[in-house]
Amino acid sequence: MAPTLPRRILTSTMLTTSILAAALTVPLVGPAAAAPSPATAAHRVAVDPRLIPLQGTENTRVFATYRTTDGHPVTLRAIRSDNLSKLTTSDVRVLAARQVATVVDLRTAPERQLQPDRPLPRAVHHDADIFGNAFIGALDLNAGYRMFVTDPHARAEFARTLRLVSATLGQGKAALFHCSAGKDRTGWTAAMLLTIAGVDRATVNRDYLASNKFRHTSPADPLQGVRIEWLNASFAAATQYYGSFHGYLRKGLRLSEAEITTLRERLRTA
Repeated sequence: MAPTLPRRILTSTMLTTSILAAALTVPLVGPAAAAPSPATAAHRVAVDPRLIPLQGTENTRVFATYRTTDGHPVTLRAIRSDNLSKLTTSDVRVLAARQVATVVDLRTAPERQLQPDRPLPRAVHHDADIFGNAFIGALDLNAGYRMFVTDPHARAEFARTLRLVSATLGQGKAALFHCSAGKDRTGWTAAMLLTIAGVDRATVNRDYLASNKFRHTSPADPLQGVRIEWLNASFAAATQYYGSFHGYLRKGLRLSEAEITTLRERLRTA
């Protein structure tokens, strides 16, 4: 049975400290910070093919090296990222070359005002504020990740995000989705996409935990890092309230079987 949250303002307790800390610790670009050398960027790419090496972000990446359980590579046109406020001109060219046509911003209005995304040429920007008007209070990441699944507004915005990604992939273009640090709201979105594509749970977990690597932190840091129990809380809530992850997609996000099948096909490459 789907959860009901008549007192959403009181029950939406999550991530404020994490969001603000992440927002204020993105890499500096411009006169205040030296840009990484081409050799450094090349080294980063060589170390991990998932990373898109940009000067103005640290957690922009694709699903490179991932395969579904039946052997299909996952598309490189679904791009997860942290915020785009400090993109350089070179970064914009890199993303334009990847044919980014859709940007889905999962952040709140205050976050967007604090660090507005730098526009990408020929890309349509969509605001998909996961938290909406909810009051986000004490730092409780387990409760926050459950809220991704239980809160009606969050479900509606996640559903819209998945539909936007699907439509963009259907056009042969790339879709980029992001929050402030690219680890929590973005992490659950990426986990949903990989699960829909048919990737095994261990790989889904590995992709989620990679934020610790790219953000140069560890699960021991509750503000900057991620912990697997948080992602587990979202999957557990999907099973608790909807019977399964697929039930969450159908009943919680109200995606049709045709929409799910189409998105799965578009996330896979031959």
